[in-house]
Amino acid sequence: MADVAIVLLAGRLFVRLSKRVRQPPVVAEIAIGIVLGPSLLGLLPGDLPGRIFPADARPMLAAVAQVGLLLFMFLAGWEMDLGRLRGRGRSVGAMAGLSMAVPFALGAGAAALLAGRYAGEGSGTTAFVLFLSTAFAITAFPVLARIITDSGLTGTRVGSMAMACAAVGDVLAWCVLVLVVAVSESDGPGHFFTVVGLTAAYALAMVLVVRPLLRQLLIRSPRAASGANLLVLIASGVFLSAWTTSWIGIHAIFGAFAFGLIMPREARERLHRRVATPLSGIVTLLLPVFFIVTGLSVDVGLLGLGGLAALGLILLVAVVGKYAGTVLPARMSGMSWRDAGAFGTLMNTRGLTEIVILSIGRELGVIDQEMFTMMVLMALVTTAMAGPLLHWLGVTRPPAPVLASVPDAASGGEAPAGAPPGEGDGGPSATARVGP
Repeated sequence: MADVAIVLLAGRLFVRLSKRVRQPPVVAEIAIGIVLGPSLLGLLPGDLPGRIFPADARPMLAAVAQVGLLLFMFLAGWEMDLGRLRGRGRSVGAMAGLSMAVPFALGAGAAALLAGRYAGEGSGTTAFVLFLSTAFAITAFPVLARIITDSGLTGTRVGSMAMACAAVGDVLAWCVLVLVVAVSESDGPGHFFTVVGLTAAYALAMVLVVRPLLRQLLIRSPRAASGANLLVLIASGVFLSAWTTSWIGIHAIFGAFAFGLIMPREARERLHRRVATPLSGIVTLLLPVFFIVTGLSVDVGLLGLGGLAALGLILLVAVVGKYAGTVLPARMSGMSWRDAGAFGTLMNTRGLTEIVILSIGRELGVIDQEMFTMMVLMALVTTAMAGPLLHWLGVTRPPAPVLASVPDAASGGEAPAGAPPGEGDGGPSATARVGP
């Protein structure tokens, strides 16, 4: 209990400090996890990380973090309304494909060079390369939405294109990650195809059975779906969906994310008030623990000179891959160089989504501890770059005034009603916009 209190208070302090240097709250959350771990606090005498977060408390902290993470993934999936892409499918598809393909290809080359030293025990080279390539290609949709809102880019061509491309890219990345998890967890070809078949059956059931039932309950039977009953129903659905995907042989977060994707987008104001807002508050309290659990596994001191060289390569590939796959295609589509640079900067953010993916890879043994540390640092650096670069490019503007607001859990202030979710205190924990 004391550990949770320390996490919440330290996280709040860092979030407030981060605003002064134009950083989204998620940067502060990741940083506090690293600071309280062996990378910084562990440098002091007395093994302070071990004393503050003793070994017998860490499994309980991990359980708290898992609940917060599943609810976060549900809200992230609910926010990702692919219906907004209607009428823009061809242009968005091309831009999103390039923004994924170029960093994926460069990441595959870097992963092939690093596999011999940093692949996890028992992990094959194929799984390592596929996993690391996906991690290089990802864009953090929730933190991107928050940065766009804070920078006043909502409704602009740059902001709209970045949101649409990130939505498509994240769905593609999760699909690839499902295959990577299936490959790494399978005992042979037979088990792999069993996992893939069960995953396809699960997806069909979610779309053809669960989604119509949810729409019937949430939209057509408002009396039955009211108050605490509605919140309990949705939370139970999230956890049951997460258990199902875990039983199939893929990670539990896929189930939570999928349950968010199939949530009805109608009546968003009522659903936001009764579901998204209370769940956002829960995520605000629970998800910071995830960063601490992650930070306790990050030890920069173990890297050495070879690790620092590998970290430099990872940062170079991550940044060059994203900018090459976004800036040039955006310029060819008619954007100015300044807007194309802003588009590339937005797409280069990775944030919490990257940390979640890396945690899966570490749990499965696809990547070792050193690679996990380097990739977490890459996620922190690429996300922290966004605010200063957007300001330097001169594309930021004051956020548009709003007439109504809902509590912003990330900042402790007010956020536009229906604004995109932030990733501070856990992404959609700030605000969770539902629907187009």
